[in-house]
Amino acid sequence: MSRSPRLTSSLTLLAAVFALACDKQPAAPAGAEPNAATAPAAKAKPLQVPRDPNNIVSIAVASKDHTTLVAAMQAADYVASVANPGPLTVFAPTNAAFEKLPAGTVETLLKPENLDALKNVIKYHATTSTYMPTDLKDGQVLAMANGQKVTIHVADGKLRVNDANVIASVRASNGAVHIIDAVLLPK
Repeated sequence: MSRSPRLTSSLTLLAAVFALACDKQPAAPAGAEPNAATAPAAKAKPLQVPRDPNNIVSIAVASKDHTTLVAAMQAADYVASVANPGPLTVFAPTNAAFEKLPAGTVETLLKPENLDALKNVIKYHATTSTYMPTDLKDGQVLAMANGQKVTIHVADGKLRVNDANVIASVRASNGAVHIIDAVLLPK
């Protein structure tokens, strides 16, 4: 898969958004209830975004479509792990993917008492090595960071991981990011 014009223009905006995302969080309107995408998890460490705008974490932080994923990585204290030199491949669910989960799932996972379950879900979205779309073959099985496996499906030029569609792929300085339309749930 090559980068679409929309994805390329989104990546161009990363530098500008990156600076804002590192230093400021938008204020909620008076009386507004925080949601999982905007509310920091209890006792979350300050977000330490790598200086490299092409790093997996920088790409996720700069994306308005991945605020829930970033909040989950921060709550699980995995930002530094995903920012490491790699190589890593991350299957990154969009905010819309998280919204497909049953009501309250994200909020429940972000609670401190559910940290182990949250870490398990996040680790199920990452694997070592860099896998670009051309590297992934139909029926290929990848071992994920949580010790479980996912299966790659390729049909009619479309790529899926388990039941999630890969809607875009981005080469990162420390690996690859495959943007997916569903959250991968470990067994």
